[in-house]
Amino acid sequence: MNHPEREIVEKKVRRAMMINALCKISAIVDREQQADTEKANALRWLARYGWIVLPGVALVVAYLMGLI
Repeated sequence: MNHPEREIVEKKVRRAMMINALCKISAIVDREQQADTEKANALRWLARYGWIVLPGVALVVAYLMGLI
């Protein structure tokens, strides 16, 4: 193979490797963003409905302690 042809092939190989690496990085970032979204949704749910659950838990604890 001539030198210019070899450079073209090497350039294409490097480009393919770079695209593959970017796809892998993108997949990792997508998974992390999905995990962050799930955590945010859980915290949002807790902020919305946690105040309703807290008195119920307090009543159960008071009942078990014999205060009620």
